Amino acid sequence: MAEQVDEQALAEVVTYTSDLIRIDTTNRGGGDCRERPAAEYAAARLAEAGIEPALLERTEGRTNVVARVEGTDPAAGALLLHGHLDVVPAATADWTVHPFSGEIRDGVVWGRGAVDMKNMDAMILAVVRGWVRQGVRPRRDIVIAFTADEEASAVDGAGFLADRHAALFEGCTEAVGESGAFTFHDGGGRQIYPIAAGERGTAWLKLTARGRAGHGSKVNQDNAVTRLAGAVARIGAHEWPLRLTPTVRAALTELAAVYGIETDLADVDALLDKLGPAAGLVEPTLRNSANPTMLDAGYKVNVIPGEAVAYVDGRFLPGGEDEFRATLDRLTGPDVEWEFHHREVALQAPVDSPIFARMRAAVEEFAPEGHVVPFSMSGGTDAKQFSRLGITGYGFTPLRLPDGYDYAAMFHGVDERVPVEALHFGVRVLDRFLRTA
Repeated sequence: MAEQVDEQALAEVVTYTSDLIRIDTTNRGGGDCRERPAAEYAAARLAEAGIEPALLERTEGRTNVVARVEGTDPAAGALLLHGHLDVVPAATADWTVHPFSGEIRDGVVWGRGAVDMKNMDAMILAVVRGWVRQGVRPRRDIVIAFTADEEASAVDGAGFLADRHAALFEGCTEAVGESGAFTFHDGGGRQIYPIAAGERGTAWLKLTARGRAGHGSKVNQDNAVTRLAGAVARIGAHEWPLRLTPTVRAALTELAAVYGIETDLADVDALLDKLGPAAGLVEPTLRNSANPTMLDAGYKVNVIPGEAVAYVDGRFLPGGEDEFRATLDRLTGPDVEWEFHHREVALQAPVDSPIFARMRAAVEEFAPEGHVVPFSMSGGTDAKQFSRLGITGYGFTPLRLPDGYDYAAMFHGVDERVPVEALHFGVRVLDRFLRTA
């Protein structure tokens, strides 16, 4: 098929990625973020193209942008296209370039958000502006959402939009958003493009142990720190049992086909060994998990505190929340209480759906050497909040990446960056998919 993306769109995606990176939208948690300048930038690019954006806030400065591009088939369900505007913190001293410089060097755009996920925000803007120039209308209505607060609780972002502005998403049946359709090089010459059709649930936990405060030199059998430490150690050492969700089963089956090996789901460990590095695409989503991350206790070395607190990053598989809860009850024991600090649902989406087939076809058209497979994400995205509206979410941020580029390390890592050619590939694939979706 002839090229449908014009040169201006290819130039704009690079410019917009760089510009958005230069707008510091660091989300430190606890409400410490201001996305409004980035939201205004994105809204202005839409408005220039005649697409009317709405700027929406739950909290001053925590701004979301929502717009709708009308399709040609009113009977077709609308498709939500979403990307977040906030980024995680970056320690400038650790970086090769300033993390908010948006520097373009040797064909690479550098900075916090280059992959997570101002690149996708820029792709969306470049694609829809290109449609306006060319007089193109997609088949379905396309609802665009640029969100705040994804890197924390999403309470000021997708959660706020789903709870308070559901009417803006009227008709949306499916959504595409963060991650997926990137090049995974397996080290043996194969290029795999995993498209996300599931997410583990989020279970950020607060653990609290209480005891008898006292002098650090005295015997104390009711030491809150000791109780908490025991629970944290048990949680950290726990080996969760293997559980295969439908998405992970599909991923293993298709990966086995790529490698020409028998699919034996009765012995997953043996199958993973045969898959080599590609096993990394599924290993994080074979089980629930719980990783202790923060400790808070005491105020002086010779004082035993009456309370000690820890935080745990827990994740549960679709259908695995009951097991997760029961296991935490057992591991914490009678002397430590636990509660959800933040909880969101697990997701899975069908991989035999027409929309998945269209995503697959769009990638294969521009990367015929690649093997498209489904996978489940180990973490979470705004798709969780939008699922409250009955919207089925997929992860689809297409990027063709060179061998040796560690995509996973770019997320929340030092020297985050994205090749210009990867952005161009993303625009072409996204454009092709959305025209036919």
